[in-house]
Amino acid sequence: MKDKKRAMGRGLGAILSAESKSNINSATDTGAEKLVGNMVEVALEDIYPNATQPRTYFDETALNELAQSIKNLGVIQPITLRKDGDKFEIISGERRYRASKIAGLTSIPAYIRLVNDQELLEMALVENIQREDLDAIEVALTYQRLLEEIGLTQENLSSRVGKERSTITNSIRLLRLSPEIQNAIRSGEISAGHGRAIISVEDAELQQELFKRIIKEGLNVRQAEKAASEFKNPKKSIQKTEKELPNHLRKVEKSLADVLEVGVEIKSSGKGKKGKIILDFNNEDELNKILSHFN
Repeated sequence: MKDKKRAMGRGLGAILSAESKSNINSATDTGAEKLVGNMVEVALEDIYPNATQPRTYFDETALNELAQSIKNLGVIQPITLRKDGDKFEIISGERRYRASKIAGLTSIPAYIRLVNDQELLEMALVENIQREDLDAIEVALTYQRLLEEIGLTQENLSSRVGKERSTITNSIRLLRLSPEIQNAIRSGEISAGHGRAIISVEDAELQQELFKRIIKEGLNVRQAEKAASEFKNPKKSIQKTEKELPNHLRKVEKSLADVLEVGVEIKSSGKGKKGKIILDFNNEDELNKILSHFN
């Protein structure tokens, strides 16, 4: 029984040997085939974070919750590391690495890659793009880094991350907003949809004015787009006035816009008996996001 247990320990779950840590640094080195592509246990003390990691904020509460889950169930999904001499740099899975340290683990299951710096950065960036919990500004910064530091074209980038080119273009445009407005998007004070409405106004001072109006009046995305149109065409907005929605319908309009993350407009007859709801979307991704709420 002891021999069987020892044999199992030297399988995929074995702690990475000192020989592997020091001698295998490229795909052509002896023993590389046993290391690369297999899941192995790597000591946490031998791992360090990727300095070019796009994620800059780790929620402490979420980390502690993950740490508790790891205590109870272990690390379910291995992290991915790059071999760097006798150490290992994180390609993806820094949250799991941090939570494992909090949980008191001494090692973590990992897949090992032998890649150069450019491949490392590209993998880390693309892996982060696929995450749903990155804020819109982090996503935009990641797109920009892929274009500038990796040298991808927007067409190649679209193919790599599975996003429409228009989605990438609209995302990167958010980086032209002032730091204050970008921070409001990052904190969730306003949405990326609000940011796109603001950036459609070319003048920086008017952008700031529109931003303050959105905050003060609690405008949803559709209302922000209308306000942006007024800033761009002041004469037209004076000539064309619309009936104000009752407060209870404005609340419904805002709630729908917050849930669906697109522009929402409710048109009412004024008597509350008849009307229609208009949903705005800029691309196929936004349409699919709307449809996902009804599946």
